Amino acid sequence: MHPSNDFFKPGMHRNIPLTGITRPHLTLINDQTARRRYAPRMDIENTTQRLPDSLSVSAERAWIADAIARLDEEQGGCAETPMLALRLSGFPDIGLLLKDESAHPTGSLKHRLARSLFLYALCSGRLRRGQTVIDASSGSTAISEAWFARRLGLPFIAVMPRSTSLAKQVEITALGGQCALIEDGEDATQYALDMAQRQAACYLDQFNLAGSATDWRGNNNIAQSILAQSQLLGAGDPDWIVCGAGTGGTSATIGRYLRYVGSQAMLCVAEPTGAAFAQGWQSADRSRLATRKTCIEGIGRSRVEPCFAFELAESVLEIDDQESIAGAWLLERWLGRRFGGSSGTNLAAALRLAAVMKETASPGNIVLLLCDKGERYADTLFDPEWLAQRGCLPGPWLENMAGIAGQAILTETPVCR
Repeated sequence: MHPSNDFFKPGMHRNIPLTGITRPHLTLINDQTARRRYAPRMDIENTTQRLPDSLSVSAERAWIADAIARLDEEQGGCAETPMLALRLSGFPDIGLLLKDESAHPTGSLKHRLARSLFLYALCSGRLRRGQTVIDASSGSTAISEAWFARRLGLPFIAVMPRSTSLAKQVEITALGGQCALIEDGEDATQYALDMAQRQAACYLDQFNLAGSATDWRGNNNIAQSILAQSQLLGAGDPDWIVCGAGTGGTSATIGRYLRYVGSQAMLCVAEPTGAAFAQGWQSADRSRLATRKTCIEGIGRSRVEPCFAFELAESVLEIDDQESIAGAWLLERWLGRRFGGSSGTNLAAALRLAAVMKETASPGNIVLLLCDKGERYADTLFDPEWLAQRGCLPGPWLENMAGIAGQAILTETPVCR
């Protein structure tokens, strides 16, 4: 007998009478008048009517199985995003390894998160056939979610600030999604939640569920891919991995996986100056708010998000917007392709880490994420007129960073396994 069943052994609880308990209503169980009297409690016919139809359950489960198979097929059919090895003459003993997440079919590292969010919603019973899908996003996550929604034949609505770049909005609508624009300063997550409740839609809730939906122990997550490709490039365990914090899911996944596999690599979160992750990390205070706005989309949250894991970051570096934009422009100069502002933030942080390593005569390697395609920012971060209106022209920063870095040389064929 299971230990928990000891509760029911005679004599185990002398202060609780186990016999002689009068249950008047049970003595009348066969009386039809009593059955009618207690029908709200015990009507078997009504209970049977409330049971789900097995055929409808079977059809719904079949749709879920097919949807999951489509997600698995997509993941299995995609090549891993490449890692580029870059050498800078200003840091001869330090290698930069650039993890190009813009190579995903949807053009950003949010492709991984969107797949995980859909899979999590399906397996959690929150996403049904034909249901509208809604999420709050500043753009890149929404593009990836719209792509997966179309793959599964589901309507999609993205709630985003009106200031989100027009190119991102165009991509979402081209994928069959809709953009619900709100004013800057409005709570996009609450707006999306309210909309989902009104429409009986599935709210993907990236800011609350990014940490839960992503398998940080493996399953080809970004950290696993980074370490494997670093080994293939002969760099071994990198000294630092640099990423930003939007939902906090990527930094949390990397930090947890590094500990899980016993890696000695350290995590640096690159933040726009004054953003909430940096403010909260400094004081371990989850109530902290951002002290400054940023024009770098996708990172630099105004408040501490649920998935922010301060304890997993060994360093947090605050980067001014002009420095981030200069970093994005510098990447275009070196690689011949444009990347978004958060990629420039990561480069700026990586150069600061390299300067410290050089000063302390510590050779090694730094991995940084190239987060998304720069074409999405043609009318913002790469438009001199737009930047001048906001006092964000990167001229002085660009030349200063270029002078510190020196000549850039891609030394290896990109690793894509």
